Amino acid sequence: MTHFPHDDPRAALAVLRAKLVGWLANEAYPRWAQHGIESDGAFFESLGHDGLGIPDPRRARVQPRQVFAFAQAPALGWRGDARGIVRRGIDHFRAHYRRGDGLYRTVVDTGGAPLDERAVLYDQAFALLGFASAAAALDARGEFEAHALDLRGAIERLMGAGDGSFRSDLERADLRESNPHMHLLEACLAWVGVGGDASWSDWVRGLVELARTRFIRTDDGRTDNGALGEQFTAAWQPVPGIGGRIIEPGHQFEWAWLLLRCEPILRSPPRATALRLISIAEEYGVHNGVAVNQLLDDMSVADADARLWPQTERLKAAVLAATLTGESRYWSMAHAAALSLFPYLATPVAGLWFDVRRPNGALTGAAAPASTFYHVVGAIAALNTALGPSG
Repeated sequence: MTHFPHDDPRAALAVLRAKLVGWLANEAYPRWAQHGIESDGAFFESLGHDGLGIPDPRRARVQPRQVFAFAQAPALGWRGDARGIVRRGIDHFRAHYRRGDGLYRTVVDTGGAPLDERAVLYDQAFALLGFASAAAALDARGEFEAHALDLRGAIERLMGAGDGSFRSDLERADLRESNPHMHLLEACLAWVGVGGDASWSDWVRGLVELARTRFIRTDDGRTDNGALGEQFTAAWQPVPGIGGRIIEPGHQFEWAWLLLRCEPILRSPPRATALRLISIAEEYGVHNGVAVNQLLDDMSVADADARLWPQTERLKAAVLAATLTGESRYWSMAHAAALSLFPYLATPVAGLWFDVRRPNGALTGAAAPASTFYHVVGAIAALNTALGPSG
């Protein structure tokens, strides 16, 4: 186990890291492996707070996210059948979600039959990430890069908007959203790491440029703060109404983490942009020790609830900023973010989480959403990587 001097800002964080990794390996992975997977290899949408799976219709985005989560399990100390879970999960996903045009449908029922044939960019991005995760976990890079390139071609052909961006929904030609592009960047970065096609780096560069020139709103007529917008028209104006004013601290942190990861690929690294996103989210978006759900573009709070996932993105961004800059303030931010996770994880049944913290500190959530496991695993894995092996 890595040890740090007592006065090193990483020392207290290392203690939290060990506890979080232990929670994953000893509580969360066993729980979700036993009760979060259906007999056909598909993943449940959520576990109730009795610890059992809830048989809701299955969204496309949840399946590859769970593949990602279990693909990280061996490196985080879980000794269960991660490879088998990944293989069955990704095979089920391809069999039941792929449409005839090469894109992936939105929802199937509990038997795997289509319920919603729409194809949205968000789901395609996670399909690409799921393929990258399976490629690495199963040592099957050729097999899954072929699937990924097939899907990437369909995205470009059917969802491309002609200006470097992509339509969020085939049925909404007028809408551009930063969030699915963010996850597309995440997936392309994953493929830069595991794939053989050099054009994955080209996609990374294009998506970063899109973020810099379109999504990060430096002059929209109302504010000049460098914050990240969520929804835009096809003419790159914020959508009318409240949707065009929303700023999400969790996405500020998440974009920052991704932009910092792009440094080795870009001629002009976006570190200053990324650190500005972190600064905005930390200064305006963290209240009572947690990152709230939403701000408006004047930095007032629009939604004071705090879901679990923004806390994980705060941790990831802080850890990487600390690693790259060496500045102790980012290690302190990472420690605060890691500490904030523990109340969410203190459920009566081990291995679950509360989804929402109210402004008064109360934790709620009738079920633990499987979609959040991807965030939690990613944050703990990032912390574990930054501080060295856990044991």
